Amino acid sequence: MSARTHTFVAAAALIAVSAAPLTAQIDRSTPPKLGPAPSLTLPPVVVRTLPNGLKLMVVERHKLPIADFVLVVPTGATANPANQAGVAGLAADMLTEGTTTRTALQIADQIGYLGISLDAGSSWDATMVSLTTPTAQLDSALALFADVSLRPTFPATEWKRIKEERLTSLLQLKDRGPAIANRVYPAVLYGQSNPYGRPASGTETSVGAMTDADVRAFYQAHFLPNNATLIAVGDVTPADLERRIAALFGGWAKGTTTSPVVPAAPAANPTTIYLVDKPGAAQSSFRIGSVGVARSTPDYFPIEVMNTALGGSFTSRLNQELREVKGYTYGAFSGFDMRRAAGPFTAQAEVVSAKSDSALIDFMSELRQIRDTIPTTELTKTKRYIELELPSAFETTGDIANRLTAVALYGLPLDYFNHYVANIDAVTQAEVQRVAQKYVDPSHMAIVIVGDRKSIEAPIAATHVAPIVHLDLNGNPVQ
Repeated sequence: MSARTHTFVAAAALIAVSAAPLTAQIDRSTPPKLGPAPSLTLPPVVVRTLPNGLKLMVVERHKLPIADFVLVVPTGATANPANQAGVAGLAADMLTEGTTTRTALQIADQIGYLGISLDAGSSWDATMVSLTTPTAQLDSALALFADVSLRPTFPATEWKRIKEERLTSLLQLKDRGPAIANRVYPAVLYGQSNPYGRPASGTETSVGAMTDADVRAFYQAHFLPNNATLIAVGDVTPADLERRIAALFGGWAKGTTTSPVVPAAPAANPTTIYLVDKPGAAQSSFRIGSVGVARSTPDYFPIEVMNTALGGSFTSRLNQELREVKGYTYGAFSGFDMRRAAGPFTAQAEVVSAKSDSALIDFMSELRQIRDTIPTTELTKTKRYIELELPSAFETTGDIANRLTAVALYGLPLDYFNHYVANIDAVTQAEVQRVAQKYVDPSHMAIVIVGDRKSIEAPIAATHVAPIVHLDLNGNPVQ
């Protein structure tokens, strides 16, 4: 036996010996049981208000010398005028493109030099400017943060570039099935006269007609201190931070604010399939659902449990059936987009074209079955999943700041997340069934399918799930 062979045999014997006790100690025949959910207690939120109306929410966390800031202006895409879809997002994009004291390149250079992160963006309910900085750079970072928040100039050269980038993006989206479905689905639910029925990113028509004066007007109308909350989390103290923010933001002049009004969504029609033709598509994009609920709903926690069981996790019913059992898709999920007004409830997946009819049948089956009593074991597993996942959403200062935006936007109690686990744990089988029957109605749903009409229409029609209406890429009827 060679020395090399002898070494190999000896190593194999050692592995076998060392592995034997381990195999004997571990029972692999049953999965491990989940332990109890840990309690989540966040540091207290200290609230201060400057004379100009700017509200501060401060959370001290001194483990690392960093701090996160989010300026929350509770006005977003919902406030887009009917002929200016996309203006809120474009206004946010322009905030870091030049101020009265810095050009876009100077802003980018200072971000890199300081080693910070500075971004702006918008959602349906808010426009936000966020900053992450080491506390060693706090003075310079906050000065830059205040500059882009308070003194943007919307320079014409940068506006031209940002506008062209958005138009290019919108053009590219017209060739993507999921993007088409995401655009058509809300138009079907809400109608294009409702702000929720128009795309938040805009259309080629609305963005093409937009000017730098339009984005400036949006900013001036809504970026006001008495219409804003500044969240700070990290290695800071309330007193010191209030002094710094007062020096930088204290001269921000207050003004008159108006809240956008979302009209009531039209009554749900009997279930209808809306088919959008995308010739040659290898997959069909499914969006199925109805108008859901506002974030203020008292049913929030039962809905969270019900939807997690239906399609809110990888092991949920939809994903297990359509992906794991049938292999129709890489993922099938559902969710309630809870906004200041009632956003959509959506079940969705990208399905291989040849199985579009089978996937539709399975989708509708799961939507009907969730209305039955959820088994005790599934209820327990679902609640434990939500409870055990929660702490991971508060690991960093940025995580905490982002979670507090919901508190600022929707008027939640300051200790809201301290009671989250207990509220989930209190959800009963009866409550899950009640909200499923109230908010998931398979007899009144919009079913938007974007795919190759030539190959999928006949099989889908043969399912007799619902009548078919043909729409174009913008959600308009096709004659």
